[in-house]
Amino acid sequence: MFTWANLVTLIRLLLVPVIMIALLSARKTEALVLFVIAGVSDALDGILARKLRQKSLLGAVLDPLADKFLLDTIYLLCAWKGYLPVYLAVLVISRDVFIISGFLILHLFFVTPEIRPSRLSKLNTMVQIVTAAAVMASLRPALLEPLFYLTATLTVVSGLHYLYLGFISFPPRPDPR
Repeated sequence: MFTWANLVTLIRLLLVPVIMIALLSARKTEALVLFVIAGVSDALDGILARKLRQKSLLGAVLDPLADKFLLDTIYLLCAWKGYLPVYLAVLVISRDVFIISGFLILHLFFVTPEIRPSRLSKLNTMVQIVTAAAVMASLRPALLEPLFYLTATLTVVSGLHYLYLGFISFPPRPDPR
C-alpha cells in the first residue's frame, strides 16, 4: 500500500486544508502557489505509478478522491468568496456527487466498475484546475468568462458521459421466461 505515488497523493490531500486557510484569509497568491503544487502533484503521482510500476487499488481510489476533494473545496470557497460564479461551483460539485453516488449504486447492484478516468474526464479535470488557478491569479473578467463557460460545458458533458458509462455497466435484465 505504501508507494511513492500514494505518498504524493496523500500530500495533495494534506495541502487542501492549508489552501482553504489561505483562501479564507484572502491570501490568494499563497493559495495559488499551493494549488499549483497540488495540481502538479496530480500529474506526478500518475507518472510515478506508471514509471515505478506502483499502480495500486488504493491509488486508483485515492487519486480521484483527492482530485474531487481539492477541486470541490476550491470551487466552493471561490464561489463563496465571490471569485467565481456560484453556478460553476454547483456544477462541479454536483457532477462529483453524481459520479460518487453512481459508483456506490453500481456496488449495491454487485457491479464492479473499472476505476479509470476517461480522456474526457482528464481534460475536464485539467480545465477545472486551470480555471481555478486563473481565478486565484485574479485574471481579468474578459479572460475568465470564456474559461467559466468552457469549464461548465466540459463538466456537464463529462458528467453525462459517466452517466452513460454507468448505465451500460449494468448487466442486462434476466429473461423472465
